[in-house]
Formats: sequence, structure tokens, C-alpha cells
Amino acid sequence: MLTNLLVANRGEIARRVFRTCRALGIATTAVHSDPDADAPHVREADAAVRLPGAAPADTYLRGDLIVRAALDAGADAVHPGYGFLSENAEFAQAVLDAGLTWIGPPPAAIAAMGSKTAAKRLMARAGVPVLDALTEPTEADLPLLVKAAAGGGGRGMRVVRSLAELPGEIEAAKAEAAKAFGSDEVFCERYLPAGRHVEVQLMADAHGTVWAVGDRDCSLQRRHQKVIEEAPAPGIPDGARTALHEAAVAAARAIGYVGAGTAEFLLSEDGRFHFLEMNTRLQVEHPVTEAVTGLDLVALQLAVAEGEKLAATPPPTDGCAIEVRLYAEDPAHDHRPATGTLHHFELTVPHEEFIGTLRLDSGVENGSTITPHYDAMLAKVIAWAPTRTAAARRLADAVARARLHGPTTNRELLVRALRHPAFLEGRLHTGFLAEHAADLTAPDDKGAARAALAAALADAASRRTPLPSGWRNLPSQPQVKRYRTADAEELEVRYRLTRDGLRADDHPDTALVAHEPDAVTLRHGGIRRTYRVARYGEDVYVETPDGTTALTAVPRFPDPTAQTEPGALLAPMPGTVVRITAAAGDTVTAGQPLLFLEAMKMEHSVTAPADGTLSELRATPGQQVELGALLAVVTSPQEA
Repeated sequence: MLTNLLVANRGEIARRVFRTCRALGIATTAVHSDPDADAPHVREADAAVRLPGAAPADTYLRGDLIVRAALDAGADAVHPGYGFLSENAEFAQAVLDAGLTWIGPPPAAIAAMGSKTAAKRLMARAGVPVLDALTEPTEADLPLLVKAAAGGGGRGMRVVRSLAELPGEIEAAKAEAAKAFGSDEVFCERYLPAGRHVEVQLMADAHGTVWAVGDRDCSLQRRHQKVIEEAPAPGIPDGARTALHEAAVAAARAIGYVGAGTAEFLLSEDGRFHFLEMNTRLQVEHPVTEAVTGLDLVALQLAVAEGEKLAATPPPTDGCAIEVRLYAEDPAHDHRPATGTLHHFELTVPHEEFIGTLRLDSGVENGSTITPHYDAMLAKVIAWAPTRTAAARRLADAVARARLHGPTTNRELLVRALRHPAFLEGRLHTGFLAEHAADLTAPDDKGAARAALAAALADAASRRTPLPSGWRNLPSQPQVKRYRTADAEELEVRYRLTRDGLRADDHPDTALVAHEPDAVTLRHGGIRRTYRVARYGEDVYVETPDGTTALTAVPRFPDPTAQTEPGALLAPMPGTVVRITAAAGDTVTAGQPLLFLEAMKMEHSVTAPADGTLSELRATPGQQVELGALLAVVTSPQEA
């Protein structure tokens, strides 16, 4: 009987596993890096063990330290979560060798699926349809997908549309794969831009029972990483769904699988499906399967690890569940990661609790610091409803109304995607977000001007004296406040508070009903709206039921030292310089990648702002840089 479980992970998944442990009466042990010393998952555990350092390679990827932590804390089992060491056969074996229970499949099963190329050969022998790896791609095979043979999550993956690009993209994928997974093996396969990513949840015990616990569609992806998932996968004929489940079960049986796992397939436009890989762990998106089956997959993992038998068949699915991943990133700028303090995060359900048809799984809370060291996911929000349309509507509304004050997120993209006609009609494929990028990431300033007015009036209320702010016996100049939107547009608010009420330039039809430091009620024509206002330093968040407008108060007297020289390339995020593709003195063209930064498990290019000469290069590979650090300078011909 398990009595104390260590989770070899952090954030949301650690809290998720701890929740089930608390329900089952199992004590919990956390591990943490130095940046995570005060993280929610650490405080919620019964015991916590420090892993000195910040980088994953020094902390959450150190299997020897984690095994030692389990033994020192008196844990008798280790749950790997997802990511980090969750699919590392050597770590699984080390856990077992230490006399601990491994909450996962046998190391041999992990090893069998550890290489995508070897897994494809194994699955083909088991009769599972596969998309063959290409040893010598030709023009007829284009477009291609270069993929890392080990690991996943979109790392070490490149789309290639011409053979001339192939050598460079292979080298880039190998470098990224080696850094992420310790193996630089990559391979090529045909890229199906209109294919769907469909997967089957598996659960198997040590007595020969293998469940196909429904299926999921995970086609909405950015950078080959999932963003929106749902169960069941919509629009699949019954016969094809049955064949998909049978192939997944065959894949599990072929490697003697035990525990929770997922068989992933690519569904082509012609209805055929091909095996992609098997994830030998719990998936990020497992909550949608739990929502439609009523199962607790973590509890089942623990039961199987204790030797219990599964029932002969899994429960049927009911209704539809959709999950969105809330990331700290800016979709309008190539999904650039965002860091900083999460001042306030509030959904309509308490954190980590099931309430009605909504669920929130989160690794953060008010005041959490979002660092560049780990994945950019803040939380997952899941909605269940009897129908797919109802689930999408419920989820979109909940995410839109969430109070979210802090780094830029993909919240607006998620809401728009859930409400997009193509999504609601089930026209899904892995290129969906790129195809509809114009609709999903277009600036939306339709309420920004009034939000700025509300922010200015709330600020005035916070400075209120016995005489109304801006009130004079004689006419005077209007009060002036300036704000900058997230898209760098500057808004100027000019207003007077007179005996007859509000007089605001550019808002002649707006009347002030009430204003306090945290709420302003305005009447626009015959429509009354209340704006909730929160301020943290110069950052201001103005909320209505339609969404949130993030503003930055512009100082009345700008700092003259804040200017940068023309052509200066500043770090758009904290991160590590991983590659440099140009040298000082080179002639460069606008948009040419000059170097690459890695932050939050993703690579981001820094490009030349204009044609010219790379006159300065201050970055070096391996260098850690802070937000706004000067990386390089491009001098235009006119400046030379």
C-alpha cells in the first residue's frame, strides 16, 4: 500500500497529483528548484526537498537527486508527471532499483517508445498504420517535417517546404533536440498540413486488461504544441473510431504496456490514420477524458501501480469537454514568451477544484513570478457540457471573464478560437491557428478609448479631495492622462469634472454615474457599463464582461535616458542565446534572423529591423540575457 508519494515535477501537474493523493489519504512530497522555493506545489505538499539551482538540467532533470530526495523524505513511490523525466527509461529503472514504486509503465515499454523511428518500426510489425520515415526525401515528398526521434512537445521539429532548406533545418533541429533530450537523432516524414492530431487515452493493468478510454482531438496547435484539446474527437465515423481504438490497444499490447499512456495518430483528409508516437505518461490534456468519463486517471495510475485489476471495459463517454491552455505569451508576436509578476488570477471556480461544469488546473496563484526557466503554461481551463457547442460557449465565456492581471497571455486567442465558425463547425486541422491567425490575433481596440477614460477617472477618484478632482470656480484646462495599449498605441484622455457632470473630449455622449478607485460606471448614450479597474504601479487593467484592456500609464515627463540608438536590437524576453547566424560586419537584410534566444522551452529568432550592416554583436552562445539587453546593432546605409 502506497503511503507517501513524491512527484518528480512542478507546477500544475504536481498540484494535480497531490489533489488525488489527498483524496486517497496518501502523504505527498514535492521537489523544487530555487526559483520554485515558494511555489504553490511546494506549499501544498506535506514535505518538500530542494534541488539546488534554477535550470532544469540542474534540478528537475537530475534523476539522481530526485531519487535521493524520495529516500530522504520517506516516500515509497515516485510519480513523474509529464515532461522532464517522465519518459526517461533510465530514471524509471533508477526509481525501481532504489526500492521505490514507479507510477508509470515498465522501463522496457518506455524504452521501446523512446525513439520515434524505432517505435514506428515496432508499430508497423504490430499491424498499426504508420507514416514512414523518409531516408532520402525528394521534391515529390514536400512539404516535410523534420522531427526529433526522442522527446516531444514540438522541440526539435521543423517544417521544410524546399529541399534547399533541408540541410540547415536538420542541423537546427539536431541542435535543439540534443539540448532538450540528450539525443540529436532526427528524421523526416511527410508533413500533412491539413491533417488532424487525434489520440487515444490508454489505461492498462498488470493482468492483461487494456482500455481505450475514449479519444481526443488536439489539432489546434502553435509551434507543434497543443493549445486547445477536446474529447471526444468530433466528426469521426463510428467505424473509423473503432479502428483507431483497436490500433491504440494493439500498440499497447505490443510493448507489454502497464499504466496510463496515449497513442497519438495523424488523421489525414482522406480519413486514413497513421501512428505518430506513444506518450508513456499522463498527458497534459487528460482532464477532458476525465470530464467525459467520470474517471480520475491519476487514481487509476496509483491503483494499477499497487497491482489492482481494471474492470473488463472502461466506462462510456458522456457529453463533450474542451480544454484550453493559458500561456504567458504574445500570439501577435510569434507567441513570444512573457515573464513578470502575475498580480491577480481569478476564474469563476476556486483554484484546483471541480465546480459544476468548469475546472481549473493551475500551477500559479496571485503574486506568482513567471520566469523564463520553465514552460509558459499558467493554467488549463476545462468545460464540460452535453453538447460541443455548449461546452465551447461555456469555456469561452469563463476565459473571457477571468480576472487576469500580469504578463501578456494568449487569452484573447483562445476565446476567439472557441467562438470561430470553423471551430464550431468542427473544421479542425493542425494548421488551424496559422490559417486563421488574422482573425485570432488582430488588435481589438474597440473599447480601449473608453477603458482609458475609466482608468483616468479611477485614478482621479484615488486622489479625491473635498473638492472634486479637476473642479474649478472658473473654466480651466482639462485634466490630461496618457496611456499606452499592449499594441503600443498611445491614448490621450482629456476630461473635466464640472457641476454639470463629466465633460470628456472624444466622448461627448458619455456620462459619469459613479467612480471609485477600483470601479467606474459610465453611461454611453442609453447604455450603462461598470468598469473594474486595478492598478499595479504604472500597469492598469480595465475589465468589463466583454474582456480586459491592459494599459500602461505614460509618465508626464518621459525619462530622457530611456532612448535607444537607431537599429539597436534589444532582447524581447529574458533567455539564453542558443545560436548566432551572422557576424559583426555582415551585410544583412530586413527580417533576416541574426540570433536565436531560448526561453520557456521555445526558440525565438531576433531579426534585422532593416537592411544594413551588423555593426555590433554583443551576444555570445550560451549567454544569459535579461529583458531589454542590447544584443546587436544594425546600421543602415544612410547612417554608415
